[in-house]
Amino acid sequence: MHIILASASPRRRDLLTQIGLEYEVMPSAAEEKPAKILPEDIVQELALQKAEDIYRQRCGQEKGEFVVIGADTVVAYEGEIMGKPKDEEDACRMLGLLQGKVHQVYTGVAFCGKGRTGQRFHAVFYEKTDVSMYPMNKDEIAAYVGTKEPMDKAGAYGIQGRCAAHIEKINGDYNNVVGLPIGRLYQELKKYKSEHFSDTL
Repeated sequence: MHIILASASPRRRDLLTQIGLEYEVMPSAAEEKPAKILPEDIVQELALQKAEDIYRQRCGQEKGEFVVIGADTVVAYEGEIMGKPKDEEDACRMLGLLQGKVHQVYTGVAFCGKGRTGQRFHAVFYEKTDVSMYPMNKDEIAAYVGTKEPMDKAGAYGIQGRCAAHIEKINGDYNNVVGLPIGRLYQELKKYKSEHFSDTL
């Protein structure tokens, strides 16, 4: 089964590599325009848009079975949905809201592929993880934002990077916070492989 990852995220690539999957990277450039409101609906909607975008580009080229994986991650706190910060000021604002509090990280994952019958199929799911952060003062926030690490990450932090110093605890899947619930993804791929594909993962 040919796997295509519709994401440029190095963290998602690392997680797929970590569990031994072979895959091709083809990031989606589709404009993200969610129509949904709830964070769990938004991430699934955007993940499917990305997967479908690459599927449309590749369905005429791929002769055999293939599946495109799309993913989207957001941070949510008291009704505000946080994607990647627009600039350093926005990153400081986000971290100021999250420090000392509990927030949620949602990742939506979508599969869009062509199976053994040649028919298109798709599936979506999401994972949610609660994250508790220690209090951060303004100097700590400014120093962290100054590393530039937050600038390409939902919620303006990376749990696998320097912000680990400010994470108190999590409730849920750690890898979901990194950007891809890799255990759930693998189990879902196994299920759809048996339904739609001839070969193994």
